Amino acid sequence: MTDHQAARRAPGAPRRPGALPTAILLIGAFYSLIPVAWIVVAATKTNAQLFSTFTFQPGTGLLDNLGDLFSYGDGQFAQWALNSLYYAGVGSLLCTLVSTAAGFAFAKYRFRGRAPLFYLILAGVLLPGMTLAIPQYIIMSEIGMVGTYWSVLLPGLISPFGIYLARVYAEASVPDATIESARIDGASEFRIFTSIGLPMMLPGMVTIFMLQFVGNWNNFLLPFIMLSDEDKYPINLGLYTLLSKGSGEPALYGIAIVGTAVSVIPLILLLLFLQRFWRLDLISGGLKG
Repeated sequence: MTDHQAARRAPGAPRRPGALPTAILLIGAFYSLIPVAWIVVAATKTNAQLFSTFTFQPGTGLLDNLGDLFSYGDGQFAQWALNSLYYAGVGSLLCTLVSTAAGFAFAKYRFRGRAPLFYLILAGVLLPGMTLAIPQYIIMSEIGMVGTYWSVLLPGLISPFGIYLARVYAEASVPDATIESARIDGASEFRIFTSIGLPMMLPGMVTIFMLQFVGNWNNFLLPFIMLSDEDKYPINLGLYTLLSKGSGEPALYGIAIVGTAVSVIPLILLLLFLQRFWRLDLISGGLKG
């Protein structure tokens, strides 16, 4: 843009996005949505159409596939869905509360060992889940919880990244002056946290819950190691068993594909419901009214 063109532009007028960033975003969106589009289209195909028609040509077997899915194993898919909602919903809610309390404490209290402890927790972000799965299995085995719902719930209660986000948000959104005023008025520390900290940190809590819910919903390794009873499987592990059996029963491929498409729906609905609380500036600690 020349100096003359810049001078003609109205003050404060937004800049037009460049062609290169737009093209990169479009390519990224296309790359991310292609697998989802394939799953949706494949879910409409019969087993014969699945291997004989064009990849993105819709089929005629959607209703039959849905019927086969929910009738498989006397409604086993519905049980897997309820298990996933339990693992992801209850686990994410408890993890959000733990992360919020820990983040609030790290942000608003001064105690010995505060910084080393926080960095020790933050170091957990660098550890892949695979390195923790075996130690977690050993611990659960020692206390007799392997094979129970708790063996999947308990390891996910501590989220280093969730604690980090909660601390960042608490530092930015909960003024120290408000806390001091509450203390002068005689409020207990628990009252300060529940009546002041939690309401002010609600947008951050929703973000932590959403991230944790998606992670728990897609968690495969931990349930795979901990559980042996198929009635306690989450959706993704149940669909894995269907694919494993599909080599001997090709009809199960169609059930697994339509099950995968159905399993995405709760995540979409949750995102649409929680988007009103979403804050794009969470990591920077900004707070919007």
